[in-house]
Amino acid sequence: MKKINRLSIQLFAAASLTTLLACGGGGGGDGSVAIGTSQPTWTAGVFADESSFKNLCQSPRAGTSDRQGTTLHENHWLRSWSNNTYLWYDEITDRDPALSSTALEYFALLKTEATTPSGNPKDQFHFTYDTEEWEQLQQSGVSAGYGAKWKIVSSAPPREIRVAYNEPNSPAASANLDRGAEILEIDGVDVVNAGDQASVNTINAGLFPAGAGETHTFTVRDIGSTQTRSISMTSAAVTSSPVRMVNTIDTPTGKVGYILFNSHIAPAEEGLVNAVNQLSNEGVNDLVLDLRYNGGGLLAIASQLAYMIAGPTPTSGRTFDNLTFNDKHTTTNPVTGQALSPTPFYDRSLGFSVTEGQQLPFLNLNRVFILSTDNTCSASEAIINGLRGVDFEVILIGSTTCGKPYGFYPTDNCGTTYFTIQFRGENQKGFGDYADGFSPANTSGTIGEVVTGCSVADDFSNPLGDAQEGQIAAALSYRTTGTCPTATGKSVSQFAEKSNNQDGSLFDSEIYRKRTLLTENRILTNSQ
Repeated sequence: MKKINRLSIQLFAAASLTTLLACGGGGGGDGSVAIGTSQPTWTAGVFADESSFKNLCQSPRAGTSDRQGTTLHENHWLRSWSNNTYLWYDEITDRDPALSSTALEYFALLKTEATTPSGNPKDQFHFTYDTEEWEQLQQSGVSAGYGAKWKIVSSAPPREIRVAYNEPNSPAASANLDRGAEILEIDGVDVVNAGDQASVNTINAGLFPAGAGETHTFTVRDIGSTQTRSISMTSAAVTSSPVRMVNTIDTPTGKVGYILFNSHIAPAEEGLVNAVNQLSNEGVNDLVLDLRYNGGGLLAIASQLAYMIAGPTPTSGRTFDNLTFNDKHTTTNPVTGQALSPTPFYDRSLGFSVTEGQQLPFLNLNRVFILSTDNTCSASEAIINGLRGVDFEVILIGSTTCGKPYGFYPTDNCGTTYFTIQFRGENQKGFGDYADGFSPANTSGTIGEVVTGCSVADDFSNPLGDAQEGQIAAALSYRTTGTCPTATGKSVSQFAEKSNNQDGSLFDSEIYRKRTLLTENRILTNSQ
């Protein structure tokens, strides 16, 4: 049993950042250039060791290892670090760092421009975050907002934005902003029809406040109502509830467990253990795992959950996920410096929120029904892939998942945490080729990797966890009949607007990309 000590992030992602950076390191350059604090120069195709530029900052932070440097030092660090660790480093155009006036501007250039078979960008997951905010969110689940999970059904006019759920004791809950409510106006801007960039900026600023204490006004129409109402919400530090709901559905053919699992963050370890214990005590013989809004998080928690679903028989001694880095790093993890070894199906607690080393409960099922949307990403997709890798039956009910077999170790430099794809995850069978997501078998249009199941749209007219809600009802029906309703879920081609900019699209916004990509991660531990 491998001992896990501290967090690091994958995309699968990163860790106790200072320790991670000390362990990781440099190397990988095509040339060795000793650089001090003098201004570095650029020679195409020649890369100094990234450590030469590490922590040399335009604006050093007090109380850190930062030293006085310049933006050029920060850009050169990004260039060398990307050349060393980026999965597709040989697809980056080598540009002079001096031509970019900020590190963020230069970082945006350091990625591949290739596309997937569906035509979507190969790299849709390249972003940054303020280090202090990132560390707080990852460790505690606390972020600034209203506690409302927005579902952007259509991002360009005519738009459709609905509430997927709200967090308990949040501003959204206090405003009775419940599942299915449609957002019609934000700060006086017509959410449905406004197409100019100023309006897009206003809408995104209202949906995704930059910090606590921002007040925005919303005109909403609640589900089942023909009337609208106006509310004001002030953003606050909201703690997410990763395991939002656990219940048992009685059917003529036995009890079916239901878990609404929204994020693979540290507190989820305890929540999932409690959920599985509850369902085990209630004697369920099937499970509906609702991952439709789960963008990912700690990969180790995904592994634990997969074990708790399947039990020891199919998982013992098997690989849950195996990382492959670029061709410079075939045997050693370039970030941790450790020999590469696969992530197993963890059968014990790892100390995230349950005392380390405790035997995990398990349901010992023969299959699992997973509910999905295009927000089902990364560590959530790893559950699907990992279980399929040991021939455990996964039945997918919903829409094509987001398609993120890739991971990274979020890495801090000068107060910014950078997220760049550094590896791909593969299951026991060596499969990890799902960049266009997993698609239920009867999905129409362009599809990803096919999984047994039914294409079913998200149903905002019924509460989550209700047996009448569309995706749950389809899962229960398929369980007894083996047949699907008419396909209504989205395909890969219908997700293209996320990456192929349309006039007035909310997705063509740094605010949107930053907030949504933040929740679409896989997180590793520094010992893995």
